Amino acid sequence: MRLFVFARHAESAANAAHVLSSDPLRLSALTLRGRAQALQLGSQIANIEIDLAVCTRFPRTRQTLDLALQGRDIPVVIEADLDEVRAGVFDGAPIEANWAWKQRHARGERFPGGESLDEAVRRYADALIRLLARKEAVTLIVTHELALRYILEAAAVVGESNRPKPRVANAVSYFFDERTVERAAECLDAWPPAAPAAARRAEAA
Repeated sequence: MRLFVFARHAESAANAAHVLSSDPLRLSALTLRGRAQALQLGSQIANIEIDLAVCTRFPRTRQTLDLALQGRDIPVVIEADLDEVRAGVFDGAPIEANWAWKQRHARGERFPGGESLDEAVRRYADALIRLLARKEAVTLIVTHELALRYILEAAAVVGESNRPKPRVANAVSYFFDERTVERAAECLDAWPPAAPAAARRAEAA
């Protein structure tokens, strides 16, 4: 049975400043505390033979991987569909501004200049499906809080009306077997209602 180890990146400068960092081209490096967290993540997985490491396009996820896996020769793949939600005008803004906007808008509405939560969830499902199509026995995935929270909830198959909203701590490992990841992918793929095909074609035109 294949094993998937998921973790949120270690603390970044944006986390410490309580601002949203949703653009991979804007560097938000790990803090000193974050570097220590990444090393601690490495201790959590030190005795696991990892065949593949996966991060997003955000430097904070790669820095977390590099510190956690230092001294280990493990191939790294970048999976952009596990990126942070594209928050548009809220990039660089206090996280509270983003929360306030979400409270006033439906999950299917796009952040101004960005994407919707529904679109982000469909990305996460696509990423899991691609990871499941690979053959490595053990995969380490470092991603972001929102992506990991949705994956954890989907893996637990918690209903939409009463699912908890867990806070996902930095650099803590979560271990899933292949069947659990398949269940999460299936749940996320079906979770947000997809737009009719005609509407998607019109939007892409």
